[in-house]
Order: sequence, then structure tokens, then C-alpha cells
Amino acid sequence: MKSEPILEVREVSKRFGGVHALEKVSMQLLPGEVLALAGDNGAGKSTLIKTISGVHRPDEGSIHYGGKEVSFDNPQQARDCGIETIYQDLALADNLDVGANVFLGREPMRNVFGVPVIDRQKMRREAAQTLKVLDIQLTRLDRPLRSLSGGQRQAVAIGRAIHWKAQVLIMDEPTAALGVPEQRKVVALIRSLKQSGVGVIFISHNLGDIFAVSDRIIVLRRGIKAGERNISATTPDEIVRLMVGG
Repeated sequence: MKSEPILEVREVSKRFGGVHALEKVSMQLLPGEVLALAGDNGAGKSTLIKTISGVHRPDEGSIHYGGKEVSFDNPQQARDCGIETIYQDLALADNLDVGANVFLGREPMRNVFGVPVIDRQKMRREAAQTLKVLDIQLTRLDRPLRSLSGGQRQAVAIGRAIHWKAQVLIMDEPTAALGVPEQRKVVALIRSLKQSGVGVIFISHNLGDIFAVSDRIIVLRRGIKAGERNISATTPDEIVRLMVGG
């Protein structure tokens, strides 16, 4: 693991009217590290990841990526830099196949008798290569996503991020709607991302998943950083105490 952070959040604050959603929050993410964010509803987790990923602009503080200060006007600018976010609803198109979802909004074109058409074969071929790298087994890439399981859909969302060379992957409750076997598959995928050097920010209410896959954990409470621990040096009970303020 490299010592230089791929992502730094420095003293970031965000307010919505009179509500302090974040107050001087700082954090670092190293390449190949899984950093968990924990906290009750309203703790500031979603605001923090949306500030990192270009949905919100910080009112104070700064964000640094690859050693340089960055400022994103929208999520596409963050994606273009290599920061991908997978929200709980995945933002996939159920009526389209796997390849079309990997390339959603960035479809390759080819000319047929002088007319530009979407190159569906290229999309499926490159999607298959990406999924193979992640050891994701899907036999039919031409099936619409609605025919896939929750875990397979999560895998497609992860595959899309990796195909577009994400260096930071933010995962918002990736196992929340999955059964136990599929939760284990997603945990295995996160470990695979770690090995490939991707920095992962992992949001979950499931402390079992957090302790299974994370290197460090940051606990937010009412918009402030209530604590930061190495997973190897803490316990679920301590994390719960930090979350509730005990």
C-alpha cells in the first residue's frame, strides 16, 4: 500500500440553511484501502460523499485528489477524474443489457454504410473483459438487467466503475438489499478492488460487513467526526458508542 493518499478531505463544512450537515470534517484515503463511514441517519455520511463526488460544493475547506486541490461542478467531472459513486439504487437501466449499462452515457459508435450506430458487440466484449478481471461470472451479457439478481446487478455497477478506470470508488450501502450469499460476494468484490489498488469508501449500517472488509473506520455524528479507528484496534461495541455519543 502506498503512503501518499489518493484522496484528502480537509476541514470541510457544508450547511443547508441553518443546518450544519458537516462541520470541519477531515479524512484521507490511501490507494488500495477500504475506509468505512459509519453513523446514524443524519450523521452526515451522504453529505460527505456527495461533497466528494461533485453533487455538493463545500462551504468551507477543500478536497484534494491525486495530490492536487479539486473542485467539481457536477458528478460527471468527478467521474472523469476517476471518482465513481455507486448509490444504493445503483442507477442502472433495467431494460438494457450488461454491456449497455457498463457504457451508459458513453456508448462507442461505429459506421454502417456511413450511418453511426451504437457498437453493441464492442460494449459486450469489453464488459466481459472487465467482469472477468473482477472474477464476476455472468453467462449471458445480452440479458436485460432486470433478469439478474441483486448481487449480479451490484457486480455490474462495480464493473462499470472499474472499466472507466476509477481510482476512488464510493459505495453507499452496497449490501443493504441483498441476501447473505450475495452480501458475501460483494465483500469478495471489494477485496478484489483492494488488491487492484482502488481506494474504496464504504458506507454501511452493517458492522459485520464493515469489520469484514475495511481497514479503517470513521464515525460521523451530527455532522462532526466523532472518531477514527483502525479496524484491527477497535470493536463493534466501541463503534456503536462513538455513533450514539456514549
